[in-house]
Amino acid sequence: MRSVLYSKIRSSFTVITFLMLISCSEPDYKLAGGDSGNLDSFLGKWLVINYWADWCPPCIKEMPELESFYLENKEDVLVLAYNFDRLEGEELEEQIKRFAVNVPSILTDPGELFGWSSPPSLPATYILNPEGELIHTLIGPQTHESLESYID
Repeated sequence: MRSVLYSKIRSSFTVITFLMLISCSEPDYKLAGGDSGNLDSFLGKWLVINYWADWCPPCIKEMPELESFYLENKEDVLVLAYNFDRLEGEELEEQIKRFAVNVPSILTDPGELFGWSSPPSLPATYILNPEGELIHTLIGPQTHESLESYID
């Protein structure tokens, strides 16, 4: 009787430990501002990831277009900005304010997340469909209208 009870307790402990490990796993990505999550959270919406840098004038020029597109399409599209120079912390926050990057900024390298190489030039925009498949790689500045045409 004791061994049956001990076995059940050990089994329950193993299941609880496994569930705790799953719930405590590291997130796949982190955003500036502290939010984080897993890749599955991107499914169900179009995902637009834009690589930019402060030394890239076309990158800075397209920021209002990205913001306008994002604000108008928030229900169906998530737009993320990724700093090509991999800035983080205060340095990134200063540039976000200085260059009016008013879309969420992802800190985790999207290339590492999705398995693509760094873009050959900037600005670069990657568009993933709601199923998470990369369907467009755009090099050069985009406009609100050009982005709309890729998700229609």
